[in-house]
Amino acid sequence: MKGNLLNEFSFGNKSMNQSSINDYDVFKDKDLLDTLRTKIVENLIDNKVPEGVDTTSFINEQINKAIEGYDLSTMERSHLYNLIENEINGYGPLTELLDDDNITEIMVNSPKEIYIEIEGNLVKDETVSFINDAHILRTIQRIVEPMGRTIDVNNPMVDSRLESGARINAIIPPLSTKGPVITIRKFKKQLNNVEELLRVGTLTNEMAHFLDVAVKSKLNIIVCGGTGSGKTTLLNVLSTFISPDERIITIEDAAELKLPQPHVISLETRTTNYEKSGEITIRDLVRNSLRMRPDRIIVGEVRGKEAFDMLQAMNTGHEGSLTTLHANGGQDALHRLETMVLMANMDLTVKAIREYIEGAINLVVTIDRLADGKRKITDISEVNGFENDEIKLEHLYHFMQKGLTENKEIDGTFSKGHLRPKCLDKMISYGYKEVEDYFKY
Repeated sequence: MKGNLLNEFSFGNKSMNQSSINDYDVFKDKDLLDTLRTKIVENLIDNKVPEGVDTTSFINEQINKAIEGYDLSTMERSHLYNLIENEINGYGPLTELLDDDNITEIMVNSPKEIYIEIEGNLVKDETVSFINDAHILRTIQRIVEPMGRTIDVNNPMVDSRLESGARINAIIPPLSTKGPVITIRKFKKQLNNVEELLRVGTLTNEMAHFLDVAVKSKLNIIVCGGTGSGKTTLLNVLSTFISPDERIITIEDAAELKLPQPHVISLETRTTNYEKSGEITIRDLVRNSLRMRPDRIIVGEVRGKEAFDMLQAMNTGHEGSLTTLHANGGQDALHRLETMVLMANMDLTVKAIREYIEGAINLVVTIDRLADGKRKITDISEVNGFENDEIKLEHLYHFMQKGLTENKEIDGTFSKGHLRPKCLDKMISYGYKEVEDYFKY
């Protein structure tokens, strides 16, 4: 093939660049395209652009050298062009995965083993690959460099947030025995609102109204669930119920919450610098937030010593606090809270800790990702005293799974508890008398 490939398919030419992933299966000689890609990428690494030379012209020259003598179809040229453009202007093989709004998670386990999550389902992507481990490592460095982060033998693990809001975790040898591993959690530009959750059946209209009133009545709420269950999305939806007149402080490891209210202060943790100093933890931010005159404190996720400070805030007048916690259910969430408070070395007995938790938390909401990939609020429980020295949870709403439909979707119904919740009195005092009708039997 003769001529200047990148002049023919210049940067920004979108008429041809959609073939790179979707049409990969139609190419006859995939090995040749992979070989050419490897050759060009390695040439770009080994040859720096000389001073005074136009970068685009230099790249054109490198690509033309690599493809000279090969008879490539228009689609193959377009595919090859996209791969190289992504290496130069994007994040290599991950570029189009990051741009695809339908993909919510990207997992790179090895150069040829890449998984993606779409609509809650995990699938292996056979169309995307890296050249080798070094290629993965270079891509990680390109992603985290703008955030002032680095990854190498001395710093073999990095957790950071991209400008798009996506969260990246990368770990390399010697910590990872398989080679460099990347996990990227993406978030929708517009997080789901309650109407969307209702549309997909995550909860019922009555449950949505009950949670709306619970937030407006300043109940302290914990959202719990497993990895990828939708805890952050649900927390964001609950946060939208807060009055626009309130001052809200959000505290997160990576700023993911997107609140519509006008008076929102977002705080984000900071990891250690090269000298292993300067770390600011969730606990530091929770303590500091108490001096910022908050009407509401929202903690993205509690996972350590900050649990005690959060409970202390809830018990000392900072009502209506919201947070998430990684747990498989309500009772498991309360047990994890106990463990986290013990980590704070406050010299409290287990009984005292449980009394502290019982006095602070009003509701525990469990959200799960079911076997069919759909998210569902499987339980809303109220903290209701003690039973056999354990904190008692009273189920207010519960999802009962019956089986699977013909389409392999989860079949089930929402049921309701039979006791009048204690929190109704507070809801009614805030003017929401209608919720009492939900629990009349």
